[in-house]
Amino acid sequence: MEGFIIGQATFAAREIEPGLYLVATPIGNLGDMTIRALEVLASADLIACEDTRVTGKLLKHFAIATRMTSYHEHNAGKAGPRLLEALREGKRVALVSDAGTPLVSDPGYRLVEAARAEGLAVWPVPGASAPIAALAASGLPSDTFLFDGFLPAKQTARRKRLKELKGVPATLIFFESPNRLTDSLGDIAAELGETRQLAVCRELTKLHEEIRSGEAGELAEHYSDAKVKGEIVLVVAPPEKGEAIDADAILTDLLASASVSRAAAEAAELTGLPRRELYQRALEIAKRGRQGE
Repeated sequence: MEGFIIGQATFAAREIEPGLYLVATPIGNLGDMTIRALEVLASADLIACEDTRVTGKLLKHFAIATRMTSYHEHNAGKAGPRLLEALREGKRVALVSDAGTPLVSDPGYRLVEAARAEGLAVWPVPGASAPIAALAASGLPSDTFLFDGFLPAKQTARRKRLKELKGVPATLIFFESPNRLTDSLGDIAAELGETRQLAVCRELTKLHEEIRSGEAGELAEHYSDAKVKGEIVLVVAPPEKGEAIDADAILTDLLASASVSRAAAEAAELTGLPRRELYQRALEIAKRGRQGE
């Protein structure tokens, strides 16, 4: 096994147990790479990554020569079984994403699910995570939060999702792309309220890092004329305590594409209200809908 280098210091690889290692990598600043992550990457038999070119640059920086293989959303069906076979053979496989913690908005959970179903060892190697970094720096409540990935690209679906989340008693965290930022901020203001507090966290840990806080309406106006680049995380404050949760509106939206049972279950997750109560309300809404046909 080979080692790796940090500045003038050289670290030797060490023996690690067989299994699947979920290795967090920096979201921008290479200084956020942990010693343990480097040890695992240097000691693994194989590194599964989204893009070998991206991970290759990281490995080259730290002088790590471990073999890489591609594993991403479009090849998971073929690559996943090969990785499982390697794990069955007692190999040490490290899974990384292009940046941050694996399984956050990537297909790695399928591999973890399959590995655990077979009783294969899965080891977390924590480190950088854009949603957690944004939440920590936003100044918004962090005791309860909901990460919802990317908002839908089309406005109708995006507004529908925001309406579903309006009454959730938790800080909301979204990924967003620069070309949709203005539209998403406008929809947040429209659906969650002009005065809902939020933070736009851009290019975290990088040279042009920006964290801008304010009301949804103000930020929508600010970014309407701004040329924005880079990766973005939106952190949205929970509703005020006096702001009522419109459970019926949430159930009505969910019932358009889900069964009564499923709608009640999803509404319970979104609102924190009792599932049994929501199930009865969903039955009544569904009944009224059939009578109105």
